Amino acid sequence: MERTTEDSAQVAGIVLAAGGGRRLGGRPKALLTHRGRPLVEHAAHALREGGCAPVHIVLGAAAGTVRARARLDGYVLVENPDWEEGMGSSLRAGLASLAGTGAKAALVALVDQPGIGAGAVARVVAAYRSPATLAAAAYGGERGHPALFGADRWADVAASAVGDRGARAYLRAHQSAITLVDCSDIARTDDIDTPEDLTLLE
Repeated sequence: MERTTEDSAQVAGIVLAAGGGRRLGGRPKALLTHRGRPLVEHAAHALREGGCAPVHIVLGAAAGTVRARARLDGYVLVENPDWEEGMGSSLRAGLASLAGTGAKAALVALVDQPGIGAGAVARVVAAYRSPATLAAAAYGGERGHPALFGADRWADVAASAVGDRGARAYLRAHQSAITLVDCSDIARTDDIDTPEDLTLLE
C-alpha cells in the first residue's frame, strides 16, 4: 500500500534530549557540538527534514541553557522535570505532549546519535500504515533507532517506560509486530556516551 502525503503529516517526531551526560562529566548531550551546531539542532532538523510534523524536543538537564544556545524555532519544547529518573520519563513526557495534536504516530530519536539523519528518518516514517504501526530502523539485521509507535500503542509504551530502558521492554515484548526498516546504507548508530566517543563528533 502506498503512503500518502496525508499519512506523512500524521507522524510526529520526538527527540529525547534531556540527559545530563553523566559519563561525559555532566555535559548535557544536547549541547555537544557537531559540525559547528549543538547535537539537539541536528536531531531536530533530521526529524523535520525526514517528514515528521510537528517535532517535539524533550529537554531536562540544563534546559534553560539549551533554550538559550540552540536555534530551536519552530519546534515544540517539552521540559521533563523528572529527567534524572532516566530516559523512560522523557519518553513518557514526549508522548504525553502529543495529546491533542492529531498525530497518528510518533517517531522517536535520540539526541546522541548524530550519524542518523533525515534519510533514515524518512525510511522509517514511510513504514507508517495505521495507528497500530510499530516500526524501527535496523542495522545489520539488528533493531535500532529511530523507532515509530502508532498512537494506539502510546499508552502501553508509556506504561512500560521506566528507568533508563525507554521503550526497550515494550519493543522486546512486541518483537513479532515490528516492521524493521534497513538503514545500514545511510546511517551510523554510534552513541555519544563517553569521553572517548567525543572523537566521533566533527
